[in-house]
Amino acid sequence: MKMSKNAPCWCGSKKKYKHCHEEWDNTVNVLRLQGQIVPEHHLIKSPDDIKWIKKAAVINNGILDELEHMIHPGMTTLEIDQFVYDYTTSHGGIPADLGYEGYPKSVCTSVNNEICHGIPSDKVVLKEGDIVNVDCTTIFHRHYADASRMYCVGKVDPEAQRLVDVTKECLEVGKAAVRPWGHVGDIGAAIQEHAHKNGYTVVREFCGHGVGNGFHEDPYVMHYGIAGTGMVLAPGMVFTIEPMINQGKASLFVDEKNGWTAYTSDGKLSAQWENTLLVTEHGIEVLAW
Repeated sequence: MKMSKNAPCWCGSKKKYKHCHEEWDNTVNVLRLQGQIVPEHHLIKSPDDIKWIKKAAVINNGILDELEHMIHPGMTTLEIDQFVYDYTTSHGGIPADLGYEGYPKSVCTSVNNEICHGIPSDKVVLKEGDIVNVDCTTIFHRHYADASRMYCVGKVDPEAQRLVDVTKECLEVGKAAVRPWGHVGDIGAAIQEHAHKNGYTVVREFCGHGVGNGFHEDPYVMHYGIAGTGMVLAPGMVFTIEPMINQGKASLFVDEKNGWTAYTSDGKLSAQWENTLLVTEHGIEVLAW
C-alpha cells in the first residue's frame, strides 16, 4: 500500500515520508521492476537502531584496542576470553558469542592455521611468532556490533606479516567497493581479485552478514564473486565485511570434537579482519573495527 507523503516515515525517523524515504522507495521499486534483488524495509536501520549499534561498537572497539597492548608471548587465549567478558560486562554490554548456538566462550581466538571460531583455552599459550585473530561481538541495548583484528605475537616471520597485511588490504578494498545502489557482489569481486593477485586464496565457507538488530541478518556478504550481482546496497543497510584469507589452499576442515573451529586443510596460515559498516547516501560509515 502506498504511503501518504505526509505520514511519518516507516523508518522511525519521525520525519514526514516525503522528506525521508519516499525517494528511496521509488529507487528501490524501479530496481525491483528491473529484476534486481533489493532490500526490504526490515533490513534498513532506523536512526534509533544506528544510535544503539554505535554504542555497542564503542565497547567492542574498546576491547580490541586494549588487546593491542595486552597480547604477548606466554598469554593464554583463555586470558583473552576472560578480559573480553570482564570488559564487556563492566561497560554494560553482553558478549554475543557466549552461549550462541552452544558456543562456550565470550570471544573467538583463532591462532595460526585456525581460520575462525577458535575456542579460548588455558591450554593454548601464545608464543613468539604466532598470529591470532580475535573476533568480538558486543550486545548493547539489544543491538549488535561485530569486528575482528589480527594480532602479531612478538616478532613474526615476514611471510606471516605479509599475510596479515594483505588480508587487511582485502578488507579495505572490499570497503572501497561499497557504494550506495551498488551490489553485494562488488565487494567479493574486489576482495577476490586482491587476494589472488597476491598469491593467496579466499575462504568460501564463511562470509560477512547483516548485523545490528540481530547477530546474523541478511544479506550474506561473500568474499568472492562477480561485480554487479547480488543484493543492491541501499543506504541504511548495516553489515560486516570479514575476509578470511589463506596462505595456501582455500579448503578447510572443522574440528570434529568441538564442532566449531575451522582449520586450513594444508596446515598453512590464515588471517581475517572484520568491520561493521553502515551504507550512507554518499558512501559508508565504519561503525566497528
